Amino acid sequence: MPHASLREVCALIGRGGVVLWSDASNNPVLLPDSRTRWEAIWRLRAELVEIAHSHPVGPRGFSHEDETTMRALTEALGRAVRFSVVAPDGMVARIGGEDVHLALEPEWAAWLRRASGMREAP
Repeated sequence: MPHASLREVCALIGRGGVVLWSDASNNPVLLPDSRTRWEAIWRLRAELVEIAHSHPVGPRGFSHEDETTMRALTEALGRAVRFSVVAPDGMVARIGGEDVHLALEPEWAAWLRRASGMREAP
């Protein structure tokens, strides 16, 4: 299996780039819905500024499932948070409704890559 050590990871990020909570799948292309994750998002909602996840085999972009999840989270929280995807070739964040490919990544992105089994960013 070529991607046996790769897995999608989700991280809830607080002010100052602090990783407040994380979980992972055992799959490089799927992060199944999780009641535990939704409960963590709700419990940490006052501190939460960003919800990030990895796409260890790409793409550096949001999937259709990501889009529907982001809409549901924004509605549930009653406010927008930043969403981001960390991929092997870089990082994209949804900022003000626009997708921005970040040239300068936050410090936690390297941790998310390692947790996902990816190499460091190019």
